[in-house]
Amino acid sequence: MSTRLTFARAAITTALLLGCTVGVASFSPVQAAAPMAKTTAPGYYRMMLGDFEITALSDGTMPLPVQELLTNTTPEKTRQALDAAFQPLPYEMNFNAYLVNTGSKLVLIDTGAGHLFGSNLGKLVERIVASGYRPEQIDEIYITHMHPDHVGGLSDNGKRVFANAVVRADKRDADFWLSKANLEKAAADEKQHFEAATASLTPYVQADHFKSFSGDTELVPGVRAVSLAGHTPGHTGYIVESKGQKMLVWGDTMHVQAVQFAQPSVTIHFDVDSHAAEAMRERILADAAKNGYLIAGEHLSFPGVGHVRKSGAGYQWLPVSYAEMH
Repeated sequence: MSTRLTFARAAITTALLLGCTVGVASFSPVQAAAPMAKTTAPGYYRMMLGDFEITALSDGTMPLPVQELLTNTTPEKTRQALDAAFQPLPYEMNFNAYLVNTGSKLVLIDTGAGHLFGSNLGKLVERIVASGYRPEQIDEIYITHMHPDHVGGLSDNGKRVFANAVVRADKRDADFWLSKANLEKAAADEKQHFEAATASLTPYVQADHFKSFSGDTELVPGVRAVSLAGHTPGHTGYIVESKGQKMLVWGDTMHVQAVQFAQPSVTIHFDVDSHAAEAMRERILADAAKNGYLIAGEHLSFPGVGHVRKSGAGYQWLPVSYAEMH
């Protein structure tokens, strides 16, 4: 080995040793713990469905006493089911929406709660922006039903949040929730639902940007409405299909996954017709398990996308595996 090469190696070794020594000598202990950030990344998750781009969006989460809200069961049974799933009470309810880019249309399914449910929710617009889109780019908005946590994000102080979008919903839901007569005869704790629907939709109705449909209808190529009536009179799911891949955005077919997959007969206080809602849930779960298509749920744990599998007398939820887009 040449003298020059030997010297070079020795010099490199010495420099590394000195660097380590200096690093250790100059190191000083931390005097105080780093403050907790207490924030999470913007709530969106992106995936492909055939040629369509799907973006799951979180409007936020909210703790709810679901043991007092679930029906056709008991509070104790609800507590037991949640305990078995390591879910504490109050239950942290997820509120999701879904953005579908077909390549020719940008379609938003549901809009979150806006300002109607406090600061825990109403984060949809900032999540849309974080995901790389802007509200004014959205062409169409499809509403699963007109409960406040699905339509509240449409308007802000009487103005349209999505200036260029046409809003679509089943005529039965529009006729029910936008009815002044139904508002007047509603129970005191239900009136706010009617008032929220009217306040959220009116700016679009006035601008001729609201168009209802009836039952199962193709709205744009690759996206069609399918009736899931029960939870509300016009409760609607949206089937998204591209290149043989299929996903059903099922709205409020289910609220508490740790309870209702295993016990589909469990209903919730917010059902307008709990018997019809139960029958619809049983039918959709059976069909999804049999045919293997994807489900996207507004109240399933974010991003709320996965498959359903039959398990004993009930069903099992199999969420999609997290995957980076390439």
